[in-house]
Amino acid sequence: MTSQPKTSRIPAPIYAAAGAGDLAYQQLRKLPAAVTELGNRVVADLSTVDGAELRQKATETLRTATATAENLRRRAASDLDLSRLRETATRNAAVVVASAQAAQERAVTTYGALVGHGERVVGAGVLEAADTVNTDIETTEQAPAPTPAQVAEAAGAKPAAVTKRATKAAGKPATSSTKSPRATKRTPPARD
Repeated sequence: MTSQPKTSRIPAPIYAAAGAGDLAYQQLRKLPAAVTELGNRVVADLSTVDGAELRQKATETLRTATATAENLRRRAASDLDLSRLRETATRNAAVVVASAQAAQERAVTTYGALVGHGERVVGAGVLEAADTVNTDIETTEQAPAPTPAQVAEAAGAKPAAVTKRATKAAGKPATSSTKSPRATKRTPPARD
């Protein structure tokens, strides 16, 4: 047996998957209540608003969007400053790098939380079972191999049912289902 570190811990990705699955299950259990609540809210909102009011809000929103687009076009045509654009691009790139690093740290933290949650979901019963299996494997590997004499002795001590069947089969005559070898026709050797 090679010297391998004894571990009874399940790999962390499996715990993370178990934790994520449990969290998803918990959220799915809340879904019917949320759908019912949203449906009730939409029905209540639609019953208080009439068609004329909706048209008026849509028209106001369209006017605001058109005015904003026109302002942006005018500013873009008159305010084209390449040095300011370069500074803005550099600043934005630094912000993107910082955001990526922060996202990576959050991902590591979230992964650790999922592993911890998975360990709680799976529970200690699995670890105890793994310890039992490891102990059984070690015990089996340490047990001495049987000698040829022990194997022969164990093979000689057949159960009584097997011995009775063997003696009955030996006492029966051969049946017609047993085929005898067929005679083949030989051709004489060719003469010169």
